[in-house]
Amino acid sequence: MNYINKIAFAFLLCLTSGFAQEKLTKEDAVNLALENNYGILIAKNNVKIAENNASLNNSGYLPQITASAGANYNLDDTEYTLQNGTVSETNGAESNSYNASIGLNYTLYDGLGRTYNYKKLKEAHNLSELEAQTVIENSLLQVFSIYYNVAQLTEDSKNIKESLSISKQRLLRAKYGFDYGQNTKLEVLNAEVDVNNDSINYINTQRLLANSKRDLNLVLGRNVNTDFTVDTDITFNLVFELNTLIEKAKEYNIEIQKANKNLELSQFDIKINKSNLLPSLSLNSSYGFNKNNNDGTFTYAEQLSKGLNAGLSLNWNIFDGGSTKTSIQNAKIYEDNLKVQKEQTLNELERNVANALEVYNNALFILNAEEKNVETNKNNFSRTEEKFKLGQTTSIEFRQAQLNLLNAQSSYNIAKYDAKNAELILLQLSGELLDTDF
Repeated sequence: MNYINKIAFAFLLCLTSGFAQEKLTKEDAVNLALENNYGILIAKNNVKIAENNASLNNSGYLPQITASAGANYNLDDTEYTLQNGTVSETNGAESNSYNASIGLNYTLYDGLGRTYNYKKLKEAHNLSELEAQTVIENSLLQVFSIYYNVAQLTEDSKNIKESLSISKQRLLRAKYGFDYGQNTKLEVLNAEVDVNNDSINYINTQRLLANSKRDLNLVLGRNVNTDFTVDTDITFNLVFELNTLIEKAKEYNIEIQKANKNLELSQFDIKINKSNLLPSLSLNSSYGFNKNNNDGTFTYAEQLSKGLNAGLSLNWNIFDGGSTKTSIQNAKIYEDNLKVQKEQTLNELERNVANALEVYNNALFILNAEEKNVETNKNNFSRTEEKFKLGQTTSIEFRQAQLNLLNAQSSYNIAKYDAKNAELILLQLSGELLDTDF
């Protein structure tokens, strides 16, 4: 066993030892990403924050209730001088006091600002869910991109391994031929070079495969060294029509939905600012208790008071220097900007859908061409191999046919997964990615 083959054997031994491989399906990858992906987990927590903000506790509809209590103790030495010069003293006079109160404040009317703000918080929660959906879609596209890269490298590795086996058989055949005087030493050396090159190619592909698996484990939020195999089968069950795609995209695309939601929020901002032009009416009420134990200098040894009070207060900022008017005008301008941005988003979306559909159709055409190319090269290699065994073709021609087949298989794998990724982009643009059976 030569040096290169020893390296290949040791490398493969490391790969196959240790952890048993699991079969990671596309559905498993999606479920793991939804549960463990770091970006998705953060997005879900942001949704929870928005949900808390949109609760009744943060709405301003509930009253404010406050309570207070206190106690004081005094120990005083007091000296009194009357107008006639008489002096009297009181030493060590003790007194204490206690107080407690509970109060309620409630806004009865604030120009409907509280109502619009509560509705705005509800819509902000809905927007956060759309933001989370954006993160989920982008994360799933990343998962599939890496997943299909693992699948591509898996198939490439399989094809290279088969090619390496063919090269080893050729080397063995060349050695036998040399031993029996049918081949020259050059034939054996050429075969050894090809075996070494195929071994290096196989080792490099296995290294890329291992790296890609670690990349996938990372986005799945699990131990990066977990070993697994993937499903290399790909199906294309969707036929896309441009106008249908555009209509779906305008209704279901996440960016369009977010643009619509931001417009709704801007309209609430206008109403909230307008509410500042109206008066506000508040109710306040409290119940208090006070008790004083006086020292000897007071006429009354003890004082006790308790009672309930309530009142209404009306506030109306009739003129605030024009700041509310400016806020309303700016809110309307911001709404106009959002309308312009939505129009831009719609135009960009229509362009992106058309471009993505063209990329997808081209990818399918290339895939069909590469599939035929593989079949052609398989037939060519099979015939060349038969002629080589009969001594009717040279080792150089045989090697070229072998490389042509290997390159065709690699190009086919690239085309297959490029087409699938292009399909997923179309599904995302049309808002159907999360509803697709992977």
